[in-house]
Amino acid sequence: MSEDERNLNLLSIFHYVLGGLTALFSCFSLVHVVIGLFLIIGKIDGNNPPPQFIGWFFFIIGGMVLLGGWAFALATIIAGMKLKRRMSWTYCLVIAALECMMMPLGTILGVFTIIVLMKDPVKQLFAANNQVQPSTIP
Repeated sequence: MSEDERNLNLLSIFHYVLGGLTALFSCFSLVHVVIGLFLIIGKIDGNNPPPQFIGWFFFIIGGMVLLGGWAFALATIIAGMKLKRRMSWTYCLVIAALECMMMPLGTILGVFTIIVLMKDPVKQLFAANNQVQPSTIP
């Protein structure tokens, strides 16, 4: 196994870890979703309850953050699988660039992934796996 193949295997593992952490930390927005639901259904009593549209604001924004975080976590995990299989070089490069926005772990992982993916031997590994295999059926 060459050094580039070992680097790709390590990067795939780190993508799995970052994807899991992203999914976990996205769950913190569930607090906003629950608060929004309580405001919408009127479970928060008091002398001066907030208007109902505030509850919808909490619910919608919290839900969007939750779903967006889960979607990005899934995309990161898929990138890890593709790195492991040496498939979809462009997809892996795009996800690595997007990961650079996630300070600090995503930035480190994204930069290292971009550096490894830009090497010519790595491009050849991906190109070799993307070739169409000849059919065994005559």
